Amino acid sequence: MARSGTFFRTCNLCEAMCGVAITLDDEKIVSIKGDEQDPFSRGHICPKALALKDLYEDPDRLKKPMEKRDGQWYELDWETALDRVAERISALQARHGKNALGVYLGNPNVHNLGGTLLNGGFLRALKTRNKFSATSVDQLPHHIVAWKLFGHQLRIPVPDIDRSDYFVIMGGNPLASNGSIMSVADVRGRLKAVKKRGKVVVIDPRRSQTAELADQHHFIRPGSDVLLLLAMLNHLFQSQQISLKACEGLLDTDPMTLASDFAPYTPERVAESTGISAEAIRQLVDEFCAAEAPVLYGRMGVSVQEFGALCQYLIMLFNILTGTLDKAGGLMFSTPAANILPQTGRGNMGRFHSRVRQLPEFNGELPVSALAEDIATPGDGQIKGMILVAGNPVLSTPNGEQLDRAFAGLDLLVSVDFYLNESSRHADFILPPVSPLEREHFDIIFNLLAVRNNARYAPALFKAGPDARHDWQILLGLRDRLAPPRSLKERLGRQLERHLGPGGMLALLLRRGPYGAGWRPFSGLTLAKLKAAPHGIDLGPLQPQLPAALFHKDRKIHLNTDFFLADLPRVDARFFGGDAQSPFVLIGRRDVRSNNSWLHNSQRLVKGKNRCTALLNPDDARRLGVSDAGKVRVHSRVGSVEVVAEVSDEVMPGVISIPHGWGHHGEGTAWRLAEANAGVSVNTLTDDYFIDVLSGNAALNGVPVSVEPISA
Repeated sequence: MARSGTFFRTCNLCEAMCGVAITLDDEKIVSIKGDEQDPFSRGHICPKALALKDLYEDPDRLKKPMEKRDGQWYELDWETALDRVAERISALQARHGKNALGVYLGNPNVHNLGGTLLNGGFLRALKTRNKFSATSVDQLPHHIVAWKLFGHQLRIPVPDIDRSDYFVIMGGNPLASNGSIMSVADVRGRLKAVKKRGKVVVIDPRRSQTAELADQHHFIRPGSDVLLLLAMLNHLFQSQQISLKACEGLLDTDPMTLASDFAPYTPERVAESTGISAEAIRQLVDEFCAAEAPVLYGRMGVSVQEFGALCQYLIMLFNILTGTLDKAGGLMFSTPAANILPQTGRGNMGRFHSRVRQLPEFNGELPVSALAEDIATPGDGQIKGMILVAGNPVLSTPNGEQLDRAFAGLDLLVSVDFYLNESSRHADFILPPVSPLEREHFDIIFNLLAVRNNARYAPALFKAGPDARHDWQILLGLRDRLAPPRSLKERLGRQLERHLGPGGMLALLLRRGPYGAGWRPFSGLTLAKLKAAPHGIDLGPLQPQLPAALFHKDRKIHLNTDFFLADLPRVDARFFGGDAQSPFVLIGRRDVRSNNSWLHNSQRLVKGKNRCTALLNPDDARRLGVSDAGKVRVHSRVGSVEVVAEVSDEVMPGVISIPHGWGHHGEGTAWRLAEANAGVSVNTLTDDYFIDVLSGNAALNGVPVSVEPISA
């Protein structure tokens, strides 16, 4: 019988975890609104939530397995598709070796309960070192800092925004991103509350939506954030404002011995390179230290640049040395209901390296900047085949056109995706999973990063059809074909795994979690209790957790100065070595109606004015002879694009800003709205050799470019 009524769940299209109320009439979605009774999001949603309907109803969404033969696509049944894919993978690895196969995991995997809990067996069955993911074009520096300092790559403290009274944001625009490595709904309302208690300061090359809301905004030259942070630490030591508080006695290094490392970086010395005066730098530090509950937060603008890991380390060090770590209103650790930290890899680095450039792995993944060259360069260990899981790396990784060409030359490409996009167009097989509304949901990863402890479970809104498969079912189907069980115990274990599914495994995690009650049937937080609370359960504000939160055996914070501060000579060479500076540097930008490339097939999200424009400062536009809505050609070492200019003083001189995720050229793809709103790919310009050397992370901000007008 067709259902009508209102059903409650979590939007899983970004990190904010907003509660939504979805109204059905005769099994049709008639409205999506914010859930006013959700204790975490408090009725807030952004425009992306409406795309849940579009993704479910999209006529371009693939629903059956597809195989390409002689350039034409043919539908397959699931058993045949999985058999053929497994046969092709086995044949490729038998001929060229296990490492001839690569795998790339896209961002949507961490928004997926089944993918988070059940894709490990598939990855192990491939037995390849060539694993890549969106991590190394995003948050890899955060993981390395957390691993080095706290002993676990996922032990990342987040700003306690609800109690902060002095919030400094470097290179982040949470009003557009809805928080990032800081899972927070209703950012605008929460930042307004911070303003009432104190002050919000934004440091960014662009006067973003968040900067417009802030009490104070400082323009900063892209890529120079490391100098600002070094100068802030310099003044912190010089003014004798060190205050460890919760970290007293927990550091493995005497912090006062670090003063000499920061002594060369006076505010006066860095002022010209950063564009921020020495007086403003000192004022920022003094106000921060005078506040009751300050916090310093840095995100994409400082993560995806050539000193991303050092920047995130210095941000963490500044918070530690000012006593904000593990303090209400500062940086705090969450207490997630389903705690996967004990079951996941704590981190490791450099056990093996990429084939051509010898870039180090982190936690078993190689930097994606190395992927194209490891495909295209002949020789022992060359990648001959790829599996893409919910990823479109041609549009989301540096030097995308090079990767596009590399994919075209593969012997085998398999895509687990429900769109025929810029990457999957090269596939031999496409295995489409169900849409977000056809699967159950609980935020495993983002509750690790939540600004308030909470838990919410949502059953699938729509039952998947008999010919549909969840992504975890697809991957386990391939796993069982590639690596059949070798014993009765293993066979029974796999049967139990499938029987439990994501929901059953979540139930076990909840029982064993900090709010659970082990095996006592009616105590603590259980999946049954979450199912009975459709609006979610508030588990309270973040709580101090040191030293229990630490994973190092000695329960200390390991400052690892030898690793991080070894990057200072590279800083000196970059900024004080006398090299000529590029006339323009490229940065990206976020929009609240966009999420990488995969929401551009939603009419309600792409309609309106063109958002894929190149922001130029008016002074630069006059010098170039470019008018608003005129076209410019932007060149980098690896490519060039022609794009419409948008003249605005929201970017500082010498900066050009082009958003990420566009470039839907339409050749061989099949998502019509995206193609009709194509834009250009900023990753035609980003450089696979422009990386953060310390981490291997891609440097997507601060890319040197040249700009020239295009005649009408």
